Amino acid sequence: MITIRNEKHLRNGLVLLRLFIGWHFLYEGIIKLYNPDWTSFGYLASAQGPFRPLFVAITNDSLIGIADWLNVMALIFVGITLVLGIWEKWGALVGMFLLALYYLAHPSFPWVTQLNVEGSYWFVNKNLIELMACFVLYQVPTGQFFGLSGILKKNKEITKTELS
Repeated sequence: MITIRNEKHLRNGLVLLRLFIGWHFLYEGIIKLYNPDWTSFGYLASAQGPFRPLFVAITNDSLIGIADWLNVMALIFVGITLVLGIWEKWGALVGMFLLALYYLAHPSFPWVTQLNVEGSYWFVNKNLIELMACFVLYQVPTGQFFGLSGILKKNKEITKTELS
């Protein structure tokens, strides 16, 4: 069995992890939202790996606008849920889904030429690392410690006590 020496430090570390990842998603979503020239076209058109046909198909004129909008809204949703500490399990799930898509569009396999990515890695890249961090946040939702989930839970308990 694993013993945790200081549960408070672990909890605070997980809260900071949630806030930092949430900030990253929120920033990426807002920057894309307010940049009228942004599109995922280049990223998708240069996709590599076994799912290349799927990502290239999304660059079709009838789909790219929808894909861009869904991407931005999902980024903002993940960011808001993780920063505010409410519905963070949903935020972590959506974040894992997005990061898996980003990874599959440009997998960091040694035999694949790396295009449109921040460096060359073997199998593990930043998207996969952040995906695993979101997996940890899914397992240990911290909004009850620092976030709206905790505030709403306390208000609900107070209301139940007052009604009793």
